[in-house]
Amino acid sequence: MLRRSPANSVRTPRTASFVPVIQREIERMIGTGELTSGTRINESTLALRLGISRGPVREACRALEQIGLLRSELNRGFFVREVSTKEALDLYDIRAGLFGTAGRLAAAIVTTVQLRDLEELIARMDAAIEAPDIATFYQLNNEFHRHVVVASDNAKLIELYPLLEAELHLFRRRGLVLPGSMRTSNDEHKAILDALRQSDGTGAARLLERHILAGKARFLRTLEDDSATEGRPGPLDPRNTRSKDRPSNDR
Repeated sequence: MLRRSPANSVRTPRTASFVPVIQREIERMIGTGELTSGTRINESTLALRLGISRGPVREACRALEQIGLLRSELNRGFFVREVSTKEALDLYDIRAGLFGTAGRLAAAIVTTVQLRDLEELIARMDAAIEAPDIATFYQLNNEFHRHVVVASDNAKLIELYPLLEAELHLFRRRGLVLPGSMRTSNDEHKAILDALRQSDGTGAARLLERHILAGKARFLRTLEDDSATEGRPGPLDPRNTRSKDRPSNDR
């Protein structure tokens, strides 16, 4: 992941191999709310912030458009895509089935090393909860899910997973801002890990499906709860101006 501090800006030649790194950074910024739905990607500002030229940033944006995270407008550039509630709920339902399958397959073949990696991610999420640090928890949560899918050792499932997860960056973090949501989510991770340790495919599948559907339920709650909406725009959001800051509304 790229460091955002000017003093630690990455100095990397303009090569095609740098594009995936920029892509992951933009994904992170969307997932953590620094870039919100409908926001235009300011390529010049982002390039300056990352210490690179605009070319790789533009290529990364094109790649993100292909997987549904961004959209482009002629002569206006790239924007963070807005997902309808119906699209979001459909994605949750598909993921529930996908993760149920991943859990059932993984339980039979998961390795000791993979179990240890999952346990470490859970411990780091516990630390993020205590901090509290929702941005770190969000990233670790994504890693936990990815590790479960990889543990299934199903090539097609592993290939499909990133395509579904990318669009979730547009809205999934909303469900984690509800009081107690991070703790509840990580308790579910612990139960899933126990099922995998016991090679309980049926149990792992059931717990993973419930875990994803619980996330869907939390997302639905945020639609009716103004207190769970995102905060002020991030630093690269054009709407983030001094005149619009309202400290009294910070939550």
